[in-house]
Amino acid sequence: MLMLLAGFAFLVIGLPCVILYLTYANVIKCTNNVREALSGIDVQLKKRHDLVPNILTIAKKFMEHEKEIFEKITELRAQAMRSPSGSKEKFAAEAKLDNLMSQFMVNVENYPQLKSDSTMMHAMTTYNEVEEHIAAARRFYNSALTQLRNAVQIFPGSLFAGLASEVIGFSYFETDAASREPVSASQYL
Repeated sequence: MLMLLAGFAFLVIGLPCVILYLTYANVIKCTNNVREALSGIDVQLKKRHDLVPNILTIAKKFMEHEKEIFEKITELRAQAMRSPSGSKEKFAAEAKLDNLMSQFMVNVENYPQLKSDSTMMHAMTTYNEVEEHIAAARRFYNSALTQLRNAVQIFPGSLFAGLASEVIGFSYFETDAASREPVSASQYL
């Protein structure tokens, strides 16, 4: 009879405590995953921000007529670096910078001597690699943020939502409207 009472006491007291602890630990783990993912994006964006001035410096000697695009890229880079990590403002500034850099890379095609310059080719290859790493980091961040939001919106995780309130306010990375438009091959012909 005593064993039956002990088993019943564990079910009534112990099991809920174990479930609550595991839920608490999961919320903390998910929160840390979001922070890690955001840090990964910041590392890749720092690489981009360090690479952009080098690309512009190489290109300036060949592309004297493109001064306006150089200034705009420099301005957007500074704006993106100032924006708070994980904010919609940062994601919007980074999207604008990405679009302008893509436009700039298309302009490079119009300068055969620049396109054939080995330093510029290496810089463009490195830039493309960094962009791929940024895309992967953004996917990881969005996945981690989804896991966290699921963890704190589903009971009993909702009891611990306050632990992740800072991170829950972060935005998902979303593409801008221009990136969602269908691509027309005619503009490249």
